Amino acid sequence: MNVDSFRDMYIAELQELRSVEAQLVDALPRMADEASHMELKQAIQTHLEETRSQQVRLDAILRRHGAEPREHVDQAMQAMLREAEKWAGMVRDQDLRDAGLIASAQRVEHYEIAVYGSLATWAKLLGLEDDLQALLSSLEEEKQTDEILTGLAKRMVNPDAAAT
Repeated sequence: MNVDSFRDMYIAELQELRSVEAQLVDALPRMADEASHMELKQAIQTHLEETRSQQVRLDAILRRHGAEPREHVDQAMQAMLREAEKWAGMVRDQDLRDAGLIASAQRVEHYEIAVYGSLATWAKLLGLEDDLQALLSSLEEEKQTDEILTGLAKRMVNPDAAAT
């Protein structure tokens, strides 16, 4: 796809974000399996369900624009997920691994927050109200997940890891 307009750029970025969500649907179950704190495991599983819903929203947006969902592959997400897997494989202690999992998950969340925020701004500029509302819903879910991970890290995971 050639990008010749702001709308083309918007569609290409939506496709990249769809790739992000697809990669996460594959990666989150492995992250949940690696987690030892039950609350962290549950938070990851809950976010997996949200991620599936976000995929559905993105598919609907792309269909409205006549675009193929799988046109682009997000390379940045591939790299972040490889790093998370490498990190998890290097750490044997469960508490330390959970702290590393949260750090990796928050990197991903912050990336998603940035992309959803940009796309919401672009949708607004393009006058795409339905897209805007769907993107803002996903953006709020990503922010909530980040807050949950921060709370888990502060309340139990990082203190447990620091005691190791």
